Amino acid sequence: MLFFQLTWESFRFAITALKSNLTRTILSLLGVTVGIFAIIAVFTLVDSLEGKIKSSFAFLGTNVMRVDRFPFASGPQDYPWWKYFRRPPGTFAEYKFIQQRLKNAEGVTISASATATIQAGSNAFEGMALTGVAYTYSDVYEVALEEGRYFSESEINASRNLAILGKKIANTLYPNQPPIGKEVKIKGMKFTIIGIFEEEGEGFLDLPSKDEACLIPYGAFNKMYYTGRNGLEPTIAAKGLESDIGLVALENELTGLMRAKRGLKPTEENNFSLNKTEFIQNAIGSIFDVISVAGWVIGGFSILVGGFGIANIMFVSVRERTNIIGIQKSLGAKNYFILFQFLFEAVCLSLIGGGTGIVLVYLLSFVNLGSLELILSLKNIILGLGVSSIIGVVAGIVPATLAARMDPVEAIRTA
Repeated sequence: MLFFQLTWESFRFAITALKSNLTRTILSLLGVTVGIFAIIAVFTLVDSLEGKIKSSFAFLGTNVMRVDRFPFASGPQDYPWWKYFRRPPGTFAEYKFIQQRLKNAEGVTISASATATIQAGSNAFEGMALTGVAYTYSDVYEVALEEGRYFSESEINASRNLAILGKKIANTLYPNQPPIGKEVKIKGMKFTIIGIFEEEGEGFLDLPSKDEACLIPYGAFNKMYYTGRNGLEPTIAAKGLESDIGLVALENELTGLMRAKRGLKPTEENNFSLNKTEFIQNAIGSIFDVISVAGWVIGGFSILVGGFGIANIMFVSVRERTNIIGIQKSLGAKNYFILFQFLFEAVCLSLIGGGTGIVLVYLLSFVNLGSLELILSLKNIILGLGVSSIIGVVAGIVPATLAARMDPVEAIRTA
């Protein structure tokens, strides 16, 4: 009960002191306001940008390992670049071989992609991302449908001319009418629409979006495009088990199966690369970590200036209220009460400045930035208020200590 009474009394003293010289208070808070605004604005922008970019790479899948000719990361410095081009692409036979033997995976699939134009009557959509898929595609990658259904295994095996379209394509080809069951043409071949992807919205940085994608059976894709060496390269991908941390077991087993299928001797090097899709997301995260540090540096200088401003106003406040401090102590006020009173005032000052900075960031989140949506998270709000509180304590501890240690007789004599 004493704590709450002490807090309330300190709050009253703090508000009275702040209102007594409003201009001085506002000028002292500007540093903290600008500093917190800079830090939280950078963090909010970084979080929103990172989240948007990572979501744009969702087409790569989660916990997925791909078999490619080229590595996502740079290979050994002494490895000749031309050797990557001499590596053979993955094949459907290798996919079947791995599918029958791989144990440390939730699923294995093969797919191949090309850019195509799709037509329906007089309507056409250019630049569509056309992908030929195996039946197991949905075991590795998420296929969220708004309407219709996924391919059946028999339809994939029979290479039926069926298609699942992105929302943007469906709206372009069949505006204001249900597209399911309608026909479209791709490279002169007729396909029946059996499904529509859930709408993703506008892609970021021109990255692929399911709104502009189309899935067809792998066999139907092979009728239109040549896959393999000197043609379109298919990609074999496996989704690791949740218990396989870092996909270590999957990588070891997949390496062994690929070497066995390609007949590589123990002394021969791998002629393929195993790429984890998390590599791209981790690389993106590392870039934004550097940007976050820059945000701390930029905002740190402003907060430092703001801290000096609060310390200055607290020293002035102690000097102006020396007589009152002496009266309080003569009436029995303890040292900790005087200390808490001025410390609370410093923290209150800093929190007002930090809160103002956070409000400015919140208002900034309403600015239209195209496909990028700024979201002020609870984590960043707590961070801003936490930093403000720390600055208040650091800036106010010395003036508050000086006030608490004053001799009551000497304090009362001060005019």
